[in-house]
Amino acid sequence: MKNVASPCTALVCAAFALMTQMSAHADTFGGGTTNEFTIDFVNIGNTGNAADTTGYGAVPYEYRASTYEITQNAITKATASGMANVSAGAWSNNQPAATISWYEAAAFVNFLNTNSGKTAAYNLTFSGIWSMALWSSDQAWTAGGTNLYRNKDAYYFLPSENEWYKAAYYNAAGTNYFLYPTASSTAPTAVAGGTDAGTAVYNNAASVPAIVDSAGGLNPYGTMGQGGNAWEWSESAFDGTNSSSVEYRAVRGGGWGYSENFLRSSFRDFYGPTDEFNSLGFRVASVPEPSTYALLLMAGAGWLLWKRRKASL
Repeated sequence: MKNVASPCTALVCAAFALMTQMSAHADTFGGGTTNEFTIDFVNIGNTGNAADTTGYGAVPYEYRASTYEITQNAITKATASGMANVSAGAWSNNQPAATISWYEAAAFVNFLNTNSGKTAAYNLTFSGIWSMALWSSDQAWTAGGTNLYRNKDAYYFLPSENEWYKAAYYNAAGTNYFLYPTASSTAPTAVAGGTDAGTAVYNNAASVPAIVDSAGGLNPYGTMGQGGNAWEWSESAFDGTNSSSVEYRAVRGGGWGYSENFLRSSFRDFYGPTDEFNSLGFRVASVPEPSTYALLLMAGAGWLLWKRRKASL
């Protein structure tokens, strides 16, 4: 039977909400005032957590996940700032960027890196169509195991399936996992939009995806819309090896027109890296801000002190 957790108590959730607020940060991209855009991130801590019973979710390092799905507005402004050969356009403004291939999502991530003076995450080439070469072993990401898709110096990247899973389902106030990415093992209430706790945009409650900051309740880490609204690309190959640039990629999370079983932690699907659908989008991840370590240590110490005082009563 799957190891699940009950919704966290108000006091413990409040402690982790404070930690999330302390480690939240918006990074700025684009060119000039007109084409400037920001991406909000939250820190994903609990370094070295165990995998869920599904086999996913173990991440031995700290990282950040974008609070929301990437918007069409971000694609539009990045394009106006020099990003080339990336199209989306299924939706508009602050709805999710969709009808976007894995390669195009990876190219957007490369833009985030190069636009901020950092190393491109993916070894992409565009010659009428996108293609990708694997990094050599000395250039590849090695934290948590060798990943030939991601450059070792990448600052922004697509979340691996484990990174995506942990951000969505891990109970940051404990050691277990939830079944749904809304801090619960009970199916969320289906809504067309909003931010109420325990809600998600799915099951045809809406005829289109919601704007990304109104796509349901938050999970314990503070991300929104990892269940419903739009499916999301992960960085990872479906077989987990990342040994071929053309193999199927894992996707997660379900969409606005899908039933609750597609939102569950046990459900995963796959598509080829050139596939595009109006219900398939993405979010991004990043290495942590250096200052977050100290902040999280302070918040964690306070929570531990509260636990010890409670135990002595």
